[in-house]
Amino acid sequence: MSSDSPASPDSIRPSGSLLLRTMAMPGDTNPAGDIFGGWILSQMDIAGSLLAREIAGGRVVTVAVDSMKFMKPVKVGDIVCCYGSCQKIGHTSLTIELELWVKKIRDGERPERFLVTRGHYTYVKVNQEGRPAPLPESAGARAAAGSDAAAAGLGISAGC
Repeated sequence: MSSDSPASPDSIRPSGSLLLRTMAMPGDTNPAGDIFGGWILSQMDIAGSLLAREIAGGRVVTVAVDSMKFMKPVKVGDIVCCYGSCQKIGHTSLTIELELWVKKIRDGERPERFLVTRGHYTYVKVNQEGRPAPLPESAGARAAAGSDAAAAGLGISAGC
């Protein structure tokens, strides 16, 4: 299935760990009544920075976002879920692949899930002065372990 096709719940699944889940609200709309694209990018950046911060073991800043293509609009009341995984680790930077999915829940109907957009966000670890700092030796292992939004930072395994 191409990335341009709408995803059905049975044909494709999110990639990576669930990093963030929230509900799109009326205050997040653009003049057309759809959820503002900037809000979606912001949610993805928040989700990516949570994972990047865990991997880096400290403060990170966003330095790049690759091109984004919105495949479907997000509406008020949609459950917005952001999934991600670390794709690349450098000396001071790391790249997180993010996917934003929507779960629509309608009264009396089966929930529908579809992919809205995906992108690669690059973060750099910085020191207290805001200058690039090396990632810890443990960054690779932390990236391989992924993240569980419910257990993040608690030192417990996923599923708790």
